[in-house]
Amino acid sequence: MSDRTYIRKVARQDEREFTRLMRESQTLHEPWISPPTNSVLFKHYLQRINQDDHEGLAICRHEDDRIVGVVNINNIVRGSFLSASLGYYVGAQFHGQGYMAEGLAQVIEYATQTMGLHRLEANIQPDNVRSQRLVERCGFTREGYSENFLFINGAWRDHERWCYVDKRSSLRTHDRTTLFHNQRQSLR
Repeated sequence: MSDRTYIRKVARQDEREFTRLMRESQTLHEPWISPPTNSVLFKHYLQRINQDDHEGLAICRHEDDRIVGVVNINNIVRGSFLSASLGYYVGAQFHGQGYMAEGLAQVIEYATQTMGLHRLEANIQPDNVRSQRLVERCGFTREGYSENFLFINGAWRDHERWCYVDKRSSLRTHDRTTLFHNQRQSLR
């Protein structure tokens, strides 16, 4: 638990604050990621994160409830894999203040303890050293390199694959599936 931040699901009411923060942060995000910066893109984003295989989580400050960053849990696979990939971005005005490390740690706990996921991947472009340091601080290890992995800002980009694995052996697939059905209510 963090004294400074908490996570919650991104909601329709966040559109103005979310898109303004992302527009103000475009130079920080390029060429790494393209978050929603206008109403149309935000509506598409909401459609995606409201599907069963995606979650969009805002990292907010306790002191004023402002959104400082976002972590998306994407492409959730259940069954015997229990895996997902993460995407994340911070607002430029909050960059370098430790909010993302706090929020990512909370998302890891939520994804493993509440959602019952076993494996989380973060695919990071090789030159994005700050992002690599962030996931490393949060317990991820570098697993490999993927050429032309994601199409971002008009080009196929190479990525390093970083992974967090829940080492607990006490949970089994059926236990984790039960956890998933309960998690939908926990952040509402």
